[in-house]
Amino acid sequence: MQACQKPENLLAQLQAFDIFKNVPTEALEWLVEKSNFFCLEKDDYFFRSGEEVNEMQILLTGSYLVSRTHEGKQRELGVWDAPYVTGVLPFSRMTHAGADGIALESATFLTLSKDCFTEMVNVSYDMTQALVAVMTERVRDFQQMRLMDEKLMALGKMSAGLAHELNNPASAMVRSSQELHKHLSNSPERFKDAMTMRVNGEDIDTVNKVLFERITTRVDTQELSLMEREERMDDLVDWFEDHNIEDSDEAIETFVDWDFRPEHLDLIAEALPEAALAPIIWWIETSLTTEGLVEEIQTASSRIAELVSSIKSYSHMDSDPSMEFIDIHKGITSTLTMMKFRFKKKRIELDKTCDLNLPHIKALEGELNQVWTNLISNALDVLPDDGSGKITIRTYQQRNNLCIDFTDNGPGIPDDIQSRVFEPFFTTKGIGEGTGMGLDIVRRVLQRHGGAISVESVPGRTCFLICFPM
Repeated sequence: MQACQKPENLLAQLQAFDIFKNVPTEALEWLVEKSNFFCLEKDDYFFRSGEEVNEMQILLTGSYLVSRTHEGKQRELGVWDAPYVTGVLPFSRMTHAGADGIALESATFLTLSKDCFTEMVNVSYDMTQALVAVMTERVRDFQQMRLMDEKLMALGKMSAGLAHELNNPASAMVRSSQELHKHLSNSPERFKDAMTMRVNGEDIDTVNKVLFERITTRVDTQELSLMEREERMDDLVDWFEDHNIEDSDEAIETFVDWDFRPEHLDLIAEALPEAALAPIIWWIETSLTTEGLVEEIQTASSRIAELVSSIKSYSHMDSDPSMEFIDIHKGITSTLTMMKFRFKKKRIELDKTCDLNLPHIKALEGELNQVWTNLISNALDVLPDDGSGKITIRTYQQRNNLCIDFTDNGPGIPDDIQSRVFEPFFTTKGIGEGTGMGLDIVRRVLQRHGGAISVESVPGRTCFLICFPM
C-alpha cells in the first residue's frame, strides 16, 4: 500500500456512490480535503486481522477478499467490490480488524481518520446519517453470516455424528451378509450328508424338538462370565470327543453360543443311529449359524432404522421426547452382538460381569445405545490384534448410583490429553480414521439423561466410568 496523488475526478467518484446521493457537494468536498488517497497492488493487504482500526476506508476502484483464520484453518468470508465503505464508522465501537482484507486486483481507496467524525457531524448531518446506515447494514450482514456459520456447524456436527453411528451397524450388516453367503455354500453338502442317513420321522421330530427348544428358549450366553463359558466349552469338547466327532472347534463355539449343554446333545444322540450322529450334528450347526447370522443382520438393520428415524429428535437435543424405564443390559447386549465380528477379528477377550438385579432407569434406549457403541468401538480400535487385548464391562450399584465400567488393557491415554477427550472433533486417530465426535456424543447423551462420565487411564488400563443417579 502506498500514498498516491489524489485524482482530479475524485469528487465525481464519490458522487457516484449510492450512499452519497443525498449528500451535498460541499460535504463531499470536505471529505476529499480531509482524507488521504492510497493505491493497492494485487495481493496487498487492505487490512490485517488484529490491527487497530482508526480510519474509515472508502474503496473507489478494485475489489478485495476477506478471510479469517480459525483453529489453524483459513476460511474465505467473501469478496467486496468498489464502491464500498468499510473500516470504523461514526458511532461504531469497532477497535480492531477481525479478519484479513487482501486486494484481488489493483485498487484505490480513501481513508478518513475517526478524529474527523465530530467535525463531520457539524459539517453534514446527511453524510453522518448515510454512514450510520452503512454501519447498521454491515452489522445485519455479519449477524446473518454468523447465524449461517452456527447452522452449518450444527449441521456438520450432526452429519458427522450420524455417519459415525451408522458406520458400525452398516459394517456389521456387510460382514454378516458376506459370512452368510459363504456359510450357505456348505449347506447343500451337509444337508446331503444328513439326508443319506435315512433317519426315520420320529427321530427327526426328536432332533427338531431339541433344536427349536434351544432356539426359542435360548439364554443369552454373553451374560456368562469368562470362567463359566470356558467350563461349558470344556464340557462340550469332552462330549464331542466321546462321540468321535472331529474338527469340532467351530461347532463347539456355535453350540455354546446357543446354550447347548451335553444333556441336550445326549437327547439327539439317543434318538439317532451312531452313523447318523455326526452328519446331523453338523447340519444342526449349519442351521444355528445361519440363524445367528440372520439375527446379527436383523440387529444391525434395526439399529440403522432406529438411527434414521431418530435424526429429528437427535437434532433437537433440548426437546423432551418420551423416556421409558429400560434395562441397560439389553442395549449393551445388542451392541455386543452387533460388534461380535470385531471381537473375533482381533481376537479380543470379553469379560462381562453384570448385576442383573439392578433397577431399570428412565432413558431413551436408542441414545444410550450410541453411548455403548462409541465406548466399545473406541476400546476395540486401540487394542492389538495379537490375541492379547481384553475388554471388561461391569455393571453394579454404588451407593445411590447405577454404574457401568468399560475397561480395556490398551496403551492408555496420555496425561496431557485426558482432559480433552470429550471435546468435539478432538481425536488421536489418523486422518480418515476418526471424526472426533464419538466421546462428544457420549458426553452430551449422558448429560441429557442426568448421567456423568469420567475416565481413568494409565498404560495397560483405561476405564470409562458411567454413573446414573437412581
